[in-house]
Amino acid sequence: MDLSNPSPTAKLDRSEAGLRLEVSALSDIGCVRTNNEDSFGYDPSLGLYLVCDGMGGMASGEVASAQAVAILLQHFAGSSRASSPAAALPVSTRLLQAIVAANDAVWHDGQLPQHQGMGTTLVAAARDRETLVIGNVGDSRAYILQDGLCQQLTVDHSYLNELIRSGGLTLESARTANLNGMESVITRAIGAAAKVEPDFFSIDLTPDTLVLLATDGLTRYLLQDEIAAILLAGPFESTAAILIDLAKQRGGQDNITCLLLRAT
Repeated sequence: MDLSNPSPTAKLDRSEAGLRLEVSALSDIGCVRTNNEDSFGYDPSLGLYLVCDGMGGMASGEVASAQAVAILLQHFAGSSRASSPAAALPVSTRLLQAIVAANDAVWHDGQLPQHQGMGTTLVAAARDRETLVIGNVGDSRAYILQDGLCQQLTVDHSYLNELIRSGGLTLESARTANLNGMESVITRAIGAAAKVEPDFFSIDLTPDTLVLLATDGLTRYLLQDEIAAILLAGPFESTAAILIDLAKQRGGQDNITCLLLRAT
């Protein structure tokens, strides 16, 4: 189920242990762009939740992000049906295979003249009973808020983050550094090369755990502590809109997408 437009909160059926996941998602064009190259999708029956930020000339960015979401959902669903209970593949393996399939499709279509150079970031969350497997390519992020503590789970695949990791910039100076346009360059993307190298992380779900998947249209404007304060303040169903509105008040130069999960 590809849900690329704002929608009401959906609820995941209870797991064997009783936890369920609620989801609320919203995407906004922002204050400057004329089209929205972000896409999101989810299927609670699969336990799969996705956010992508497309890139490329003309409308190719939105093509890449929408295609990646659709292929990921389709392939993940197919691997679920194909695996017998006795020989089921691990969720992490299924997610990796779905990411590879999405990369193959976007890379292939990116060789066409009308879509040359297109690609997309990806941050994905796949449920494995009471664990959430996070996969990312690019600089779209996942945050977790658990027991009052907020943490960025993913590591940005970006030129800016490489400077921070190497000591060339501090976190504080990175917010105002002039890198002559290089601050928006990512070092990995779905469809950027014939092979893709995602990172994976895993978290244990507990009651009231909150997970935010977001594009850099949000995270370039809000610090981690600000995100945590808004997530804690709630209400859950309107939190994505509140985050997006604040990013727009601070400039909103890019598309902004938020997908929020809550374990209950």
